[in-house]
Amino acid sequence: MKILVIDDDVELCSLLAEFLKREGFAVDFEHDGERGLARALEGTHDLVVLDVMLPGLDGFEILRRLRVRSKVPVLMLTARGEDVDRIVGLELGADDYLPKPFNPRELTARIRAILRRIESPPNPTAGRVEVNGVELDPGSREVRCDGTAIELTTFEFDILELLMRAAGRVLSRDALMESLYNRKATPFDRSIDMHVSHLRRKLESTRPLIKTIRGVGYQFLRDTKDEAVE
Repeated sequence: MKILVIDDDVELCSLLAEFLKREGFAVDFEHDGERGLARALEGTHDLVVLDVMLPGLDGFEILRRLRVRSKVPVLMLTARGEDVDRIVGLELGADDYLPKPFNPRELTARIRAILRRIESPPNPTAGRVEVNGVELDPGSREVRCDGTAIELTTFEFDILELLMRAAGRVLSRDALMESLYNRKATPFDRSIDMHVSHLRRKLESTRPLIKTIRGVGYQFLRDTKDEAVE
């Protein structure tokens, strides 16, 4: 697997190069926003590790432009304690985030979890499913809502498939986190919440489809007469 790290901290990149290569990854580095974006758009990497604070273009602008043309998974590096950075990154289409400073082993674990989602989606051999006007085909990775094609990221598709196959039942945030990220949810981890928020914006133009069960998780509605709770 080939990783692109976009970070202006040369010393950190040197440490990551040694560690990630030892873990079996091929790694490229860019230390400037403009060059980092151009490299990411080449489409030759399996995942991008993207720092928020960069010269030229910051990480948010890189991610914004990248998502217009690419679905490559992105793990953002944010300042510890800066919750707004994490939320903005997820809103713009990041797959996950990791606050600095971090343990390289944690970074490797996050990278492997994201790549596993791409290599082995939740139900790679399962048939298509249709619930409440939403059709999902795991073979083609296509989703249609009331006959209209809906463009989803890899993680949005995988979350939707898990929810639809459990339609009518509540899936906890812990269950979703373990399935998608191979880790338990923490009180401050907004990854699942933001991906579900994106799904709602894309699917719920005429009716609620995903219900929040406060303090527990989410439920895909079989019957639209139930009200979705934010």
